[in-house]
Amino acid sequence: MLFGRNRYASYADQKKKRHHFRWVALGVFIFYAGYIVLTTLVFSTRVLDSDAMQPELRIGDRFIVSSYVVHSLIPPEWLNRSLPFHRGNAVLIDPAFDAPQSIWIRILDGGIRFFTAHRIGFIQRQPYYVKRVIGLPGDEITMTNYVLRIKPKGESYTFTEFELSDKTYDVTIPQVPALWDASIPFSGNRETLVLGEDECFVLSDDRSNTNDSRTWGPVPVDSIIGKLLFRYWPLTRFGRP
Repeated sequence: MLFGRNRYASYADQKKKRHHFRWVALGVFIFYAGYIVLTTLVFSTRVLDSDAMQPELRIGDRFIVSSYVVHSLIPPEWLNRSLPFHRGNAVLIDPAFDAPQSIWIRILDGGIRFFTAHRIGFIQRQPYYVKRVIGLPGDEITMTNYVLRIKPKGESYTFTEFELSDKTYDVTIPQVPALWDASIPFSGNRETLVLGEDECFVLSDDRSNTNDSRTWGPVPVDSIIGKLLFRYWPLTRFGRP
């Protein structure tokens, strides 16, 4: 009889342990799913590893970055063709300009990286570029001495990039030889260009020999995958980038 009681108690204990394990597994799954949804569809954190955005943004700065994945899934007519970013915003550029990864590929890649501590991924990731949006679709733009002049679509007047910007920022303008002309890479001057209906012109804050739309040309709107919302480190420069 005593043996039967111990056997029953052992079975009950095992059942309790299995029940506890199921709750733990469910908790891990919910945490994982929430992590993937947040970092793929809503926001993530980024550490700047380039000096192309000096003096405003510096190597080692840490940011909360929004994601435009959800925005890209909404039909344009529902949004009245509005863009999720504005002139002067510091944004994240996907280097695969002509072939951005689909949302499902990103989620699958994020899941694999989550369970392998980012040692293994489904897709070969390239570092994203951080640039500032200067020209929007339909703009007519020219550049003189590294500063963009813009005539927005439907407007009669031309403005400097700073007059139209949603954000105040400084740029680094290099000292160049007098014979440095528009035919030389990273030139500070360019002839008139009209952006297409799905194109933006992005620039580095450091206007010297840094890659941006001066070398790439205009970038597709879909290649802009997020916006730097605010800098949380270092605390001495906490705030909107």
